[in-house]
Amino acid sequence: MTSDARNPRACILGTGRALPAAPENAAPADAPLDGAATEASAGNERRRAAPGEKTSDLATRAARAALDAAGLGPRDLEMIILATSSGDAPMPATAVYVQQKLGAELIPSFDLSASLTGLLYGLAVANQFVAAGTLRHVLVIGADLLSRRVDPRDRAAAALFGDGAGAVVVGPAAGDGRGILSVSLRADGKKADVLQVPGGGSAEPLTQERLADRRHTLRVNQPELRQATEERLGGQALAALAAAGLAPADLDWVIPHRADAHITALLAERLGCPKQRVIGALDGGSAAGASAGSVAIALDEALRDGRIQPGHRVLLCALGGGLTWGSAVVRM
Repeated sequence: MTSDARNPRACILGTGRALPAAPENAAPADAPLDGAATEASAGNERRRAAPGEKTSDLATRAARAALDAAGLGPRDLEMIILATSSGDAPMPATAVYVQQKLGAELIPSFDLSASLTGLLYGLAVANQFVAAGTLRHVLVIGADLLSRRVDPRDRAAAALFGDGAGAVVVGPAAGDGRGILSVSLRADGKKADVLQVPGGGSAEPLTQERLADRRHTLRVNQPELRQATEERLGGQALAALAAAGLAPADLDWVIPHRADAHITALLAERLGCPKQRVIGALDGGSAAGASAGSVAIALDEALRDGRIQPGHRVLLCALGGGLTWGSAVVRM
């Protein structure tokens, strides 16, 4: 079986999300922020997981909600893909804990690391398996607890990242034109240091000195990250639209990994669509700082509150560490 934009073979059958119960302010009141951090924190709260709450806990909750929405159970699944940069432990993959907590069969379950673009990378993998007829139902989850990777002294980074999980169930399309129309992905390893956790791997095993230097926490070059977002996100969105045989005017909604006022205006201008069609952080409940979970969280929120209706064409896009970036066009 093959898939094309006019006759998609795979579609999103259901979505779900899970957020920590209590939102917290992005930074202490006595910590004035500037630039992107001020914009991100204005009128927006980042949710922090409770003590003892793990990435697999949020991922499992989001997965259950997505399965319920799809009218399926855990034993209907044939693969679990978990996109995360903050798993429960370095080894094993956090996806196996989700498999265990869901009560799924002994199916392939693995983690995928592509930072904020992880959900889209996972969606691309699931789309290939389902479109080829190899698998019938694949669960894709984006989940992160980046509040535990942020240096608490780095208030600007704390303003940008929070905790949350979003999930989608990918299955066969019904032949009515709805489904995954295109996925377009890119990466640039030359920019790997723009968003990274340098310590804790084989390059920098943790030592007392590196722990003291906070090398195990998130490092963000915010000016370069913002510049990359401005340069790459809109262009990749247009590439995904072209692959789907669509023009920007054909879109009903745009969901980026974060949608502060600047990014909203930039995407709307590049795509020639109203800013009101860009869904994200400023909508309130969406956890735009939840890294790999952000896009799926916003998608689920908009589906459940009725903004996204059956047949709507939705553009999903994200850029994160790697650098990685990508877009997907889906007809819901």
